[in-house]
Amino acid sequence: MGSPAIAILGTGSYAPAKVLTNDDLSKQVDTSHEWIFTRTGICERHIANDEETTSFMAAAAARIALADAGLTAADIDLLIVATVTPDMQMPAAACFVQNLLGVPARAACFDVNAACSGFIYALDTAWAMLASGRYRHALIIGSEKLSSVVNWKDRTTCVLFGDGAGAAVLGPARGTAEILGTRLYAEGTHTNLLCIPGGGCLVPEPAANPEGPQRAIAMKGREIFKIAVRGMEQATREILAGHNLTPDHISCIIPHQANLRIIHALALYLEVPNDRVFVNLERYGNTSAASIPLALDEARRSGRIKPGDLTLLVAFGAGLTYGSALVRW
Repeated sequence: MGSPAIAILGTGSYAPAKVLTNDDLSKQVDTSHEWIFTRTGICERHIANDEETTSFMAAAAARIALADAGLTAADIDLLIVATVTPDMQMPAAACFVQNLLGVPARAACFDVNAACSGFIYALDTAWAMLASGRYRHALIIGSEKLSSVVNWKDRTTCVLFGDGAGAAVLGPARGTAEILGTRLYAEGTHTNLLCIPGGGCLVPEPAANPEGPQRAIAMKGREIFKIAVRGMEQATREILAGHNLTPDHISCIIPHQANLRIIHALALYLEVPNDRVFVNLERYGNTSAASIPLALDEARRSGRIKPGDLTLLVAFGAGLTYGSALVRW
């Protein structure tokens, strides 16, 4: 017998109530709404308060996903959190989430750090672990409090990022819904293009200034642009070719929400009309590992994804990592 079919059974998302607009940012740094929007497609982003930690937001999104799946925390035996902004360096954010939700002690709980590709890495991992038959229901969450690692004096980066969380419940397929495939990639030769230099063993505390640029996101945007488009196109074409499909077969493409120019360039290279690409970047900014699950939940709830549809998830992130996932609903 082959491996059992595994599907996404439910989704959920959470965004903090506080909204920071481009006009708000123009009062903090030398920028403007027009400068930000024309270069990124972002109008506003959500900013978490002190109580809204990464695990708090993750748990909030997870509760919605569990209800959507018709399950409870007691049904979960695998919990994976994708994040680059865990509550602490250790233990894993997943253990905090386990405690908040009441997930049983028999569950495996751990974090995945693949930056903006993190949710797809978590999806691939959970899918494989469930297909092995050793686990039955998985809860995978992308959650980020990027406002905690942004240099708010650097206008080239502080305008890009926001906070939020998205979650999905995986389990035995119901009907024809199924995760059909994933592709994961990494190019470690480009670790310097997007990183948080301080805080690890390379630049440990107290040598790294907790308030300084070493503890903040550092990015080389121009270099990343080309690699991001190429990587996402490769991840898309290879997964489609592996299933004898073309972009025309995909009802909805959900890319990582980093920059509207990157999203439009990807659509152009794939020869896909923009109206088949889901975008919510203008309201959230780049939420890293939360980006795709947050957009996925919105796409489902807005009617952009219907039963029987094929959906493609595709992302790139620090590492540089990139990947794709093909899902039938």
